[in-house]
Amino acid sequence: MVTMNRLSTEQRIQVVSALVEGSSIRSIVHMTGVSKNTISKLLVELGKVCSDYQDKIMRNLTCKRLQCDEIWAFCYVKQKNVPEEYKGEFGYGDIWTWTAMDADTKLVPGWLVGLRDAEWASAFIKDLAGRFSNRVQLTIDGHKAYLEAVESAVGSDIDYAMLVKIYGNKQPGETRYSPADCTGSKTLSIQDKPELEYVSTSYIERQNLTMRMSMRRFTRLTNGFSKKVENLEAAIALHFMNYNFCRVHQTLKKTPAMAAGLAKYPWTIRDIIDLFEKH
Repeated sequence: MVTMNRLSTEQRIQVVSALVEGSSIRSIVHMTGVSKNTISKLLVELGKVCSDYQDKIMRNLTCKRLQCDEIWAFCYVKQKNVPEEYKGEFGYGDIWTWTAMDADTKLVPGWLVGLRDAEWASAFIKDLAGRFSNRVQLTIDGHKAYLEAVESAVGSDIDYAMLVKIYGNKQPGETRYSPADCTGSKTLSIQDKPELEYVSTSYIERQNLTMRMSMRRFTRLTNGFSKKVENLEAAIALHFMNYNFCRVHQTLKKTPAMAAGLAKYPWTIRDIIDLFEKH
């Protein structure tokens, strides 16, 4: 097995390329011969670099229409199986990732790994609010924690609406992992005058699918879940680095970072590794 200190640039590219395509760490061990601990160590250290870089560059953005959502996962064990000594401790059981997306450039300017409560909602919106140089229109789902969070972070300097989806009852015979049918939606104008034709959460909900497809840790009914929350945070930072800077959006014909004016060309995995090795 190859250790972290002996990994060449090409080996790092090979490992990271597999990670961003949704391969599990165990399968990458089989494909590359790199040890599990080495892959995990590379992921955590690279994730920190990706997180710091995006936190620094995602400033003074001119996005106009934002969509926000939360996506569920779990760490260590599912919530119902959390041992008594870990109950109430962050990083054990349910974990939610708060995400935001610009509807025009498809850029994901901010995210936060935490819990789905008012405290974390406030931290997420406060961080997000500091990334824009202009007034934005925001669409949120029916999660009420957003209401106070937006009010405290932005005040009246925003136009935003809430899109509440209405679901019907599940049909007999459906499993608990089959979602109920969406029978309609209700749009609520919360602050000032949002343009109702742009009130939507379609793009950010599609990003949820991209996350589940691109990160093994988000796939359901497998043993690919994160055992440590810091590993989940690193995987998410790497995912958004690849999504924002490397992946050419099929509709835009450019990366989200290029569309937002943050990059002049599509990055490659080698560019991400070069950024990592400079640190």
